[in-house]
Amino acid sequence: MKLSIPEKMYGVVLNGHGGPEMLEWRDDLPVPAPGEKEVIVRVGAAGVNNTDINTRTAWYSKGGAQADDASWSGRPITFPRIQGIDVCGEIVAVGAAIDTARIGERILIEPCILESNGTALELPWFFGSECDGGFAQYTKVAARHAYAIDCDLTDIELASFPCSYSTAENMLTRANVGPDDTVLITGASGGVGSASVQLAQARGAKVIAVTSATKAETLLELGAIKTLDRGDDLVAVLGANNVDVVIDLVAGPQWPSLLDVLRSGGRYAVAGAIGGALVELDVRTLYLKDLSFFGCTVLEPQVFSNLIRRIESKEIRPLVAEVYPLREIAAAQHAFGEKGYIGKIVLDLA
Repeated sequence: MKLSIPEKMYGVVLNGHGGPEMLEWRDDLPVPAPGEKEVIVRVGAAGVNNTDINTRTAWYSKGGAQADDASWSGRPITFPRIQGIDVCGEIVAVGAAIDTARIGERILIEPCILESNGTALELPWFFGSECDGGFAQYTKVAARHAYAIDCDLTDIELASFPCSYSTAENMLTRANVGPDDTVLITGASGGVGSASVQLAQARGAKVIAVTSATKAETLLELGAIKTLDRGDDLVAVLGANNVDVVIDLVAGPQWPSLLDVLRSGGRYAVAGAIGGALVELDVRTLYLKDLSFFGCTVLEPQVFSNLIRRIESKEIRPLVAEVYPLREIAAAQHAFGEKGYIGKIVLDLA
C-alpha cells in the first residue's frame, strides 16, 4: 500500500569521487520501490554532513580517489549514488511484510544500516554511502531503521539530529559516561561536538569544551562548565590526570596531550580526525595509565532509540545554523567546510 507518489523524482546524484562538480541535479530519477521489509520515505529535509563530503572526496580511502576502499565499509562506491545520511521525512509506502499503519508516520532514519545475512551481521552500510540516501525527493530504507518520532520540531530541525547526535550518543555510550565524570570534548562547536556537549550534560557529566573564543558563549549555554581555546596547552590549563573521559573529533598534533590529561583508568573515544589522522602514541602512557580506547563507528543497538527518546522529551535541542535548498548543495557544502557556525547546515527538500 502507498500514498499517491510519482514515478520520477528530483534529486542530486554523485557521479564519482572528486569536488562539488561531481554533484548533479536531476529531475528524472526513478522513485524507488520498497522491498518486502522496506519503506519509502518522502524526504522533508536532509542535513549536510562530514560523512557525505568525505565519501565524495574519497577521504576514507587510504589509497586515494582511485582506490576501491573509499567508503565507510572499505568497499567500492557504486556510481551514480544519491548521498544524504541525515534524513527526516514521512513514510508514504511500505513493503509486503510491513504494517500499512506505518504509512503517514514522520520518521528519522538511523544512519548506520546493519542487517543480518541469515547467519551473522554483515559489515555495516551507511545511509547515502553504500546505499542511496536522502538527497532526493524520495528514498527507501529497511523499516527497522525508520524510527517514528512524535514532537513539535520541524523537519529541518529534526534533520539536524540523526548522524551527529547518534555519533555523539554512541561515543558517550561506549565510554560509559555518567554523572560522576568530567568529560573533555574536542571540536565542540561542530555538529558532533555540540551534540556531545548536550548529551553529556544530559547524563549529568561535567563538560569541558574545546572551541574558538567566538563560539565559547554558545557552548556554555548548551551545558559546558568551561571552554578552552583550540590553541591552549591542555596540560597547563587543566593539569595532568584530571579528566575522566575524552570525546575526540579532532586528533592532530595536540593528540598526545589528550592522554596526558586523562586520569588513571580514563576512557578515550574517537569518531573523527579533522585535525589530522596520523598521531604519535607513547604506548607507555596507554598501559601505565590503564587507559581504554574506543574507536566509534557502528552504533550500539540502543543508541538511536535513546536519541529519539531524548528528542521527544526535549532533553536536547536542535542547532540549525543555516538552511539551503537542495539545488544549492554545493554552496551548502562549501559553507560547511568554512566552519564559521555552530551546529548543523540543513538542506530543505519540501
